[in-house]
Amino acid sequence: MAAPRRDTRGIVDATDLFAHVDFRRREPAEPLRPYLEHYWLIDWNLPQPYASHVVPHPSVNIVFQQYENQAPFAEISGIGLTLFTQKLEGRGRVCGIQFRPGGFRPFAPHRPVSEWTGKRIRLPDTDPTPVLTPPDEDARVAALDTYLLSLGPRPDPQADHAMALTARIRTDRTIRKVTDLAQEEGVSVRRLQRLFAAYIGVSPKWVILRYRIHEALERAETDGPVDWASLAADLGYADQAHLIRDFTATVGVPPTTYAGHRAPQGPTTPMAPHPYTN
Repeated sequence: MAAPRRDTRGIVDATDLFAHVDFRRREPAEPLRPYLEHYWLIDWNLPQPYASHVVPHPSVNIVFQQYENQAPFAEISGIGLTLFTQKLEGRGRVCGIQFRPGGFRPFAPHRPVSEWTGKRIRLPDTDPTPVLTPPDEDARVAALDTYLLSLGPRPDPQADHAMALTARIRTDRTIRKVTDLAQEEGVSVRRLQRLFAAYIGVSPKWVILRYRIHEALERAETDGPVDWASLAADLGYADQAHLIRDFTATVGVPPTTYAGHRAPQGPTTPMAPHPYTN
């Protein structure tokens, strides 16, 4: 399996985030790699409050969290459907597990993943201290491995299929419509939708759109000017106006404004217990 991703897709104004927090990605133990994107670790010690913004991936996360003057806790975070904003202040630590799209179901086989979508569920029977308290980062990663391996993921060919399909959507720009994907897979659109609801948590159309916005967001982070009309065509949009509409609805500002200022404005989701950091 490949090493953890090094891109910044989904992170709004990644340069600013990295200037305020210590952010790392780490690889899980080998038996877990088919199911996980990576672990993500954040530590901060801020003299002033800072707000992070993320456009979530189509992934479930399990997150261990410690905030100043709060008891540590762990929770399952389903796929976030809208721009996520989190205020960080003082000193804190987060150790997260990002599953591959489709990779969470083998750890929780009795419920469709769509039941977690848009929700954050505390895990009261999970002690977060073995993950959060070790001063050594390798020890924290080892504790994450131990925790997940104790859950005993169940091999599931349908989960493997779902992971392969979303990986293809992420990398293959020729996949622009659900009907095209269904035709190439030799299945009905309805069957594809049922698979995604059960194993991904969102529709295939949502995944296609989200990965488009991630790529547009990353391109907006570049230092040079972006040809938005060409990018819209590359991403399968009918025209530039459709890309601008989707980008604005997701990030909160038009892409040209974001490229100039790299700071989201307008309505966002309410503050929540932890940052989705993808």
